Amino acid sequence: MGTSAIIANTPNNHAPQMVLRHEENTDVAMLPNGSDVRFLVQRGVAELHELDEKCADESVRNSAKIYVAGHRGMVGSAIVRRLQAAGMTNLVLRTRSELDLCDGAAVARFFALEKPDVVFLAAAKVGGILANKQFKGDFIRENLLIQTHVIHESMCVGVKKLIFLGSSCIYPKFAPQPLLEESLLTGKLEETNDAYAMAKIAGITMCRAYAEQYGAPFFSVMPTNLYGPGDNYNLETSHVLPAMIRKFHEAKLNNVSQMTLWGSGSPMREFLHVDDLADAVVHLAFLDMVPDLINIGTGKDIVIRDLADLVAKIVGYTGDIVWDSSKPDGTPRKCLDITLL
Repeated sequence: MGTSAIIANTPNNHAPQMVLRHEENTDVAMLPNGSDVRFLVQRGVAELHELDEKCADESVRNSAKIYVAGHRGMVGSAIVRRLQAAGMTNLVLRTRSELDLCDGAAVARFFALEKPDVVFLAAAKVGGILANKQFKGDFIRENLLIQTHVIHESMCVGVKKLIFLGSSCIYPKFAPQPLLEESLLTGKLEETNDAYAMAKIAGITMCRAYAEQYGAPFFSVMPTNLYGPGDNYNLETSHVLPAMIRKFHEAKLNNVSQMTLWGSGSPMREFLHVDDLADAVVHLAFLDMVPDLINIGTGKDIVIRDLADLVAKIVGYTGDIVWDSSKPDGTPRKCLDITLL
């Protein structure tokens, strides 16, 4: 499913009618329900107008210097593929050994030297339920450091657009479904990954704060659960879908008659191919007006038990599936509202 297909899944196949008003340096869109959606259109910020002019001329846009933080990860590599396919090849890429994003001094030197026009902040420490439970301190510390350094140095050198990639786990555990952007900070988080979620919430807040204080054109996107090339199949740290694929594949190879999976199988999850995410993110990056927080998903979800049956069928595993309800389920349901997309 490409980006156009994601948009086609929007209710009524179009975005809701919005009324724009202007408040000092920010345009505000009023949705039909009366809620505000603040757009990062900073009047009088020369850098943003300069980038808008670049985007109007495809050849100039394609010459923009673009830094993709985390380009070797599943999300970052998909963004790189999408940029290259669109003819945007002036890319700045650094491996972790070349640039440790947890090292503030190193990040400052890098930005002062390269001065990118656009930054995709896809670098993060990520993992599944087990990893998030066992290494909460590592998850919050490393993600806070990465975000703080990249966002701050982007502002310092005048980056013209920064896109911060978060996660749907930022929303409260029992928030109304589908999850609206305004559900952020309205309730308690899921306990198994609250440290990671708090780090991502801090990143969203930092982008908003820098936009308000400095006029920095930074915004955040919240993807749903992802899968695709470059995924992590380590059973200790992976997410649910790659873990299932590996378990069923190995069970088939080893003629295992019974496969045990974590939890009750009752939660519901939404999934999106990482290339579809990249399509959406790159598209949003070069729009004139973008909400400061926007969900990216399909708007459809599946029961985990049904997902397991589907994966088993595709892999060709014919044994029994047993659910270990002593293990955590995580959030009961996470389906994103994609009206803004």
